[in-house]
Amino acid sequence: MKTRASQSPTSAKIATLDWPRIGGELDASGVANIGAILTQAECRELVGLYGDDGQFRSRIVMNRHGFGSGEYKYFSYPLPALVEKLRRALYPRLAAAANHWATALGTADTFPDKLEDMLARCHAAGQTKPTPLMLSYRAGDYNCLHQDIYGALVFPLQVVVLLSEPGRDFEGGEFVVVEQRPRMQSKAEVVSLRQGEAAVFATRERPKQGTKGVYRVQLRHGVSRIRSGERKTLGLIFHDAG
Repeated sequence: MKTRASQSPTSAKIATLDWPRIGGELDASGVANIGAILTQAECRELVGLYGDDGQFRSRIVMNRHGFGSGEYKYFSYPLPALVEKLRRALYPRLAAAANHWATALGTADTFPDKLEDMLARCHAAGQTKPTPLMLSYRAGDYNCLHQDIYGALVFPLQVVVLLSEPGRDFEGGEFVVVEQRPRMQSKAEVVSLRQGEAAVFATRERPKQGTKGVYRVQLRHGVSRIRSGERKTLGLIFHDAG
C-alpha cells in the first residue's frame, strides 16, 4: 500500500477559526465562509493529485448525466493524508452544529462526536464508498443546483474548499446556495472564496424560525459558469455513499 503524505497538520488552524460567528451565519442562512484552512502550497499539493487516477475510485463527466458541464472525481480509501486530516478536524465542530439543528427541528436524529463513529453507522447501513471529491471546471463549465445525499444516512453539513485563485486562475465560477422557502420565492446566496478558503453549508435542509415556530427549508448548491481559466475545488462530505 502506498503512503499518501501531506505537508502539515491543519487541526490547530481549524481550532482557531471563529466558530461562534460560523454557527451564527449557518443558523441565519444555511451557509458560512469559514475562512482560510489551506495554504497556497497545500492547495497546489491537492491540485497535483488530480491527474493521478490511482487516488480516485471514480470519475464523473457532468454533461453525460445532466449535472452541468465539467467533471469530478471521488477519492478512494485511504484518503490522501491532507484530505483525511481536514475531514477529521472539521467533523467534531460540524457535529455540534448538526445536533443543534436536530434539537431545533425536534428530531430524534443526533450525530456522534467523532467522524469514525459516523462512518461506522454509514458502513453498517451499507454506505461504504468514500465521498470526498475534487471538482474541475474549465471555461464554459458550470454545476447545476443539487444536493449530495448518496443514501439513507445523511450528515446535514458539508464543506467546499477553493483550490484555485479567482482573478488569476479563473474568472466567474461563483459558489451559489439557493434556499427553497415554502410558499415563497427561492433565495440565492453567493459565497465569495479566495484560494484556500472554505465554506460550510447545509447538505439538504436547515431549520428556520417562522412566526408559528421552526420549520424546514430545503437548500441546493451549485457553481455559476466559468468565464475563463480553470477552477478546482475540494468537496468534503461526512457521510459515505451506498
